[in-house]
Amino acid sequence: MKSKAIIAALAVMIPLGNLSAEEPGKDTPALHLEAALRAVYAAVVHCQEEGYAVSAAVVSREGVLRALARADGAGPHTVDSSTRKAYTAASLKVPTQELAELIAHKPQVQGLQDMNERILILGGGLPIRIGKTVVGGIGVGGAPGAHLDEACARAGLQAMEKELPDSDSFPDPR
Repeated sequence: MKSKAIIAALAVMIPLGNLSAEEPGKDTPALHLEAALRAVYAAVVHCQEEGYAVSAAVVSREGVLRALARADGAGPHTVDSSTRKAYTAASLKVPTQELAELIAHKPQVQGLQDMNERILILGGGLPIRIGKTVVGGIGVGGAPGAHLDEACARAGLQAMEKELPDSDSFPDPR
């Protein structure tokens, strides 16, 4: 009981506006918590409006989970798949659908999918950029098709645009 009170007191003392993925240097942009939370919420809501129960995750450039949201009724596997897609997009700095297409057309690069256990090369993961710098990744899992997961991830990116002032993230293809 005492430890819960301490945790609650610490949570009250931390101003949310100052949280970021890391302490950035003068020229190093960072992915802030507010942007990550806005993105996962928007991605899940977008998919819900389309009739899909998904999970959405945002990770920092280092692959550390910043935010995760799971819609009511989303499969338990969607938590892992969305997080791994976000990690893959942040780590390899390209949309996961592009990687899936690359592997399909060039079998000699199939080793990419086995680089480590966190890599998941299925559509639905997008890197998050501030300017030309990748600051993280967003991943969505659970819609009935990679293109639908990616559309929800794009909705998450659009929701965080005001948090990413010089964003070159991927525009809505519509």
